[in-house]
Amino acid sequence: MRIGRLTPRRAFVLARRHRPDTEVWRRRVAILGGAILIGLVALLFARAADWASAIFQQAIGRWWWLPLIATPLGYGALVWFTRRIAPEAAGSGIPQVIAASRVPDRGMERLVSARTVIVKLLLTVGTLLFGASVGREGPTVQVAAALMGYAHRAMAIPLRASVYIAGGAAGVAAAFNTPLAGVAFAIEELAAAYEQRMTLLVMAAVLIAGMVSLGLAGDYVYFGVMRQTLGVHDALFAAPVAGVVGGVAGALFSRMLLGAGRTCFAPVRWLRERPVRFAIACGLIVALLGVATGLTWGTGYDTARAIITGSDVPIWYGLAKFGATLATSLSGLPGGIFAPSLSVGAGIGDMLRSIFPGYPGGAIVLLGMVAYFTGVVRAPLTAVIIISETTASRGLMMPLLAAALTADFVAQMVSKERLYHGLSQRFAIPPAPGSGDGAPAGEARPAH
Repeated sequence: MRIGRLTPRRAFVLARRHRPDTEVWRRRVAILGGAILIGLVALLFARAADWASAIFQQAIGRWWWLPLIATPLGYGALVWFTRRIAPEAAGSGIPQVIAASRVPDRGMERLVSARTVIVKLLLTVGTLLFGASVGREGPTVQVAAALMGYAHRAMAIPLRASVYIAGGAAGVAAAFNTPLAGVAFAIEELAAAYEQRMTLLVMAAVLIAGMVSLGLAGDYVYFGVMRQTLGVHDALFAAPVAGVVGGVAGALFSRMLLGAGRTCFAPVRWLRERPVRFAIACGLIVALLGVATGLTWGTGYDTARAIITGSDVPIWYGLAKFGATLATSLSGLPGGIFAPSLSVGAGIGDMLRSIFPGYPGGAIVLLGMVAYFTGVVRAPLTAVIIISETTASRGLMMPLLAAALTADFVAQMVSKERLYHGLSQRFAIPPAPGSGDGAPAGEARPAH
């Protein structure tokens, strides 16, 4: 085979094609740098959230009545500040990422801007200082998408939907220390149409962010190791029941949250037009539930872990946590619903233990968790992987999948619209004049 002579012009073309500052290398640097930042920020955010929750627990341990005053006022103040400074920081953060991915460049200016995510970080920590029933996982997704977007912009790489999807997936992986769940969440929830070309970007971002979090925080299991399993006979009975109960409950939460922002019912519309007063009322509900039960504050992580390991909680815990989480989500506070939803699911699983007294209790609780989470988020694969990775319960994969698929089927009949995609319409960016952009129009506003 004849090899062509290397002329000066050919040498120049080859050198230019393979030089380090080509788009391929700049993209790799952006992925690496963005993913490392996501892992670091997610870890610091987790520490700050835990600190805020601990401060609140210390305060109510000394003054049990304090939340009756501080929580409603805190809700009102935080909602007022959010709406005034960064309205796009309200709520979970996942709907904002979905909306931003539809118009990547303009989404960076508002929905995942530096101002929005900084406010998101600070105010989510602030909500936990007042005992709000929120999680940090949804906000981590929004912050992570912003970090990945800025990393690509710094390297002069064009922004695409895949950049936000990869960042959000890395955020899930870093928040839960569950890399597989990050990939599943990107496929099921963030990407309306998953493109094969974004596979490498998602995988690389998830693995790097997960490795950073793992290296600094250690190889921890989010809810602790749970080794119980279910036999085939037991699973055939327990998984469908858990799927129906959890799926209906989760879909009701989703439907109520979506419906509150759209209903024309006069009292609800009156409250919606007075967001600060509405937030104070929601805060009072959360305070009353928390003072009465002592269990519904914050993320619900500790209570969920206690239920999984066999501790007794009141039979009504799941219902009380459901109410506290719904009131917090309706208020428009910054904060996610991942951890509170898993805690509500644990409460539902605890109720199911009384129906199946001879079955392994921890395994039944996990079925309730995966079913309720699926009913809310409508991402069964993500739910199964999160539960299996956060409890090291790989022996329950098939029963968990059966419960999740049942819950997803039932939830579709109760609430046809998926929660995050419905909420994302409230943050939709109208197309620029003459741009031909077909993105859904609508004014960005917090989800009440």
